[in-house]
Amino acid sequence: MSFTHFSITGVLFALAVLYLLHILKLWIQNIGKNLPPGPRALPLIGNLHMINLMRPSQALMELSKQYGPIFRIQMGSVKMVVLSGYETVKSALVDNADDFAERPFVRIFEDINHGWGITFSHGDNWKEMRRFTLSTLRDFGMGRSTIEDKIVEEVGFLIKELESEKGRPTDLAMIINLAIGNIITSIVMGHRFDYQNSTLLRLMHLVNENMRLIGCPSVQRYNVFPLLRYFPGDHLKVKKNISELHSFLQKTFLQHLKDLDRDDQRSFIDAFLVRQQEEADNPESYFDNHNLTTLVRNLFGAGMETTATTIRWGLLMMIKYPKIQEKVQEEISQTIGLTQPNYSHRGQMPYTNAVIHEIQRFGDIIPMIAAHETTKDVNFRGYFLPKGTSVIPIITSVLNDKTQYPYPDEFNPNNFLDSEGNFVKTDAFMPFGAGRRVCVGETLAKMELFIFFTSLLQKFTFHLPPGTSDVNLNSLGGFTNAPPPQMICAVPRY
Repeated sequence: MSFTHFSITGVLFALAVLYLLHILKLWIQNIGKNLPPGPRALPLIGNLHMINLMRPSQALMELSKQYGPIFRIQMGSVKMVVLSGYETVKSALVDNADDFAERPFVRIFEDINHGWGITFSHGDNWKEMRRFTLSTLRDFGMGRSTIEDKIVEEVGFLIKELESEKGRPTDLAMIINLAIGNIITSIVMGHRFDYQNSTLLRLMHLVNENMRLIGCPSVQRYNVFPLLRYFPGDHLKVKKNISELHSFLQKTFLQHLKDLDRDDQRSFIDAFLVRQQEEADNPESYFDNHNLTTLVRNLFGAGMETTATTIRWGLLMMIKYPKIQEKVQEEISQTIGLTQPNYSHRGQMPYTNAVIHEIQRFGDIIPMIAAHETTKDVNFRGYFLPKGTSVIPIITSVLNDKTQYPYPDEFNPNNFLDSEGNFVKTDAFMPFGAGRRVCVGETLAKMELFIFFTSLLQKFTFHLPPGTSDVNLNSLGGFTNAPPPQMICAVPRY
């Protein structure tokens, strides 16, 4: 036996002993503590064999029927606690928000974010970036008429684009993505792009491709087995896309810095650069270029793909249920006629408001929001969760909770209407998450959804091309629940 062979065998043996000692230590630490139940884990892979990585939320929902609303699973060597159902998720994210406010270490997000930005950052960095982002978005009009004017303007461009199609069969996925993307682009960069602009088209492609890839099975396996970094896979494509986005953003920052006027801040980037200059002498400042680049990417990801996907689901639902489409159009005609819809009209349009909420509920755009992590040892609903426990809230289980919705398994606006047709708000409506990590763009997204959806239904009737039998409502799977590409006709009503 060669010396090299002996050395490799010795190293492998030592690693195996260390792994077993680590498992033994964890087992001893948890003796006598009431941990949640769960399926038995296999060596190395844990419970990975039980999870359909194309649609993990469905597999977890099935496991919750056996093990209850709080249970453990193990992905590789990573132990997680899964929360299912409205009461359980609310209890964690809302009632005990501080205890579940951290993010766990997830390989792909650490690779591309390095703890910067807002969505997957940690500790004081997250708090500072979230505080700055919320205040800056409000300064640029989020929730007020300033941003509403941008949305209305963009709706006008979208409607002209659809009118030019003259009711011909069209795949609306890209044009809707571009329109929604222009809203966050105008906030972040200070201007919109034409729909044919190559920069906007490339940005949309990179953002949408990464949202798809991050949820694909190969990247999820990479998160479980980091040694896969040395092999070809979609994780390398994600990193390549991020590198291209970074190059574009760095050039953008330099241009904004060149034209920066602290008394005339025209964009989110300008506001960050001004703050960066103000804190230039503070060695502990979080306002560096790493945070700016990642923060802008986070805003693009949150502000483009998810809202556009919701609108696409909405149009498909209107085609699938033409009676509901007619009823929405009737309410629009009776309430505002040909007046340009604005966000304040939602109070006068309970049925349309209910339909939009039902699109978000039934479309289930993000079945599992990003994982949370406990900030300390927590005794939660009779179980012990050690500090640093990864926690997976299944939003699908909340949006389909039979105790909260009268028609959870069907597309039905009456899930948000009372017997007299009034809109009914429910705390179980959590498409944006809940608690400390709730989506920072929730207010903007709500405004976009109402104005875009109502404006489109005011101007057009949507149906399938002749000869097409039915709408395809089978989602593609991935991090977001996107519908498959489909040709549809937008026929002008007037």
